[in-house]
Amino acid sequence: MSQGPRSGLAAVSSALLAMSRHLEVRDVLKTIVASARELLDARYAALGVPDDHGGFAQFVVDGVSEEQWRAIGPLPRQHGILAAMLHEAKAERLADVRKDPRFEGWPDAHPDLADFLGLPIRDGEEVIGALFLANKRCPKPEGSCGFTQDDEELLSILAQHAAIALTNARLYERSRELTIAEERSRLAHELHDAVSQKLFSLRLTAQAAAALVDRDPARAKGELHQVAALAAEAADELRAAVVELRPAALEEDGLVATLRTQIQVLDRAHTARVTFTGAGLRALPAAQEEAMLRVAQEALHNALRHSGAAHVDVSVERSGCGAVLRVTDDGSGFDPTAVRRAGRHLGLVSMRDRAGGVGGSLTVESAPGKGTTIEMEVPGG
Repeated sequence: MSQGPRSGLAAVSSALLAMSRHLEVRDVLKTIVASARELLDARYAALGVPDDHGGFAQFVVDGVSEEQWRAIGPLPRQHGILAAMLHEAKAERLADVRKDPRFEGWPDAHPDLADFLGLPIRDGEEVIGALFLANKRCPKPEGSCGFTQDDEELLSILAQHAAIALTNARLYERSRELTIAEERSRLAHELHDAVSQKLFSLRLTAQAAAALVDRDPARAKGELHQVAALAAEAADELRAAVVELRPAALEEDGLVATLRTQIQVLDRAHTARVTFTGAGLRALPAAQEEAMLRVAQEALHNALRHSGAAHVDVSVERSGCGAVLRVTDDGSGFDPTAVRRAGRHLGLVSMRDRAGGVGGSLTVESAPGKGTTIEMEVPGG
């Protein structure tokens, strides 16, 4: 490396820390590429994640402007040196990639590459990506490669950690997909049950009203009022489900704004008064904000669908470096120990799992006729 050992080690440490901070696959790929290019002082860097059809599911570059990247055109296919790295799973260090017999050319707008260093990114026996650098920025004799054996070893270390970061990011995205699928399945089930029951009752009540129209108009009028009430309740169920099916705007708006928006809609959709207080809360790690949102949604679901509450209040406030979420209702309440013994948990297990999964804790205070308070505390990050 051109830098001294101390500064080189610091650069590697910074690169690895940067990779570990991201959870989204695209962000991880961009960080890997930028870190590799800076660390080895190359003009260009790229990372391709192969698909199963001879192309790349994702291809990220660094050192190329947005305009130049658009001018280059579609993503490359798996050919030439890239295909060799993916299929033979070995490093490639070349003095001039253009003179390699496997070179197949590139589009007109593509930058001119010369010396080249590439490595496969492996997860066990599986090659999950190809990372390469080109045009080392250093003095070099004509026809020689600027990338050294030390560079290759350093890039190999980076590729090993890139494999871990990329695998973790994929697992994270997969877990989010599963969570969304589970929640949509739960909502579909609830929607089917709740609205079906309301519509069944509505149909019976309408039939009763029709039978009473001639012989007891007063009772028929009462039944028709009940039809209107049941129809309104069915509409409430539909509106509430639609709200929950909307994706959370955490990334754009943050926890407080997202909760405030959702609670305003729930307040309109339900007969119970639903209120929210939250201010002065600094941003938390994304995983903690998502966990707090999901716990709040589960607690609100219980309060609005099962407790018969007239008022539900949600609050989020700062607690040291972390935050505390409270969902309090004045509903019928329950005995938490009896619920556990009966094998019913009203979502308490999943809420505790969510809290524990981000280093937080969850407490439940409730008693028959005394309402319920769900409190979640996270330490911050």
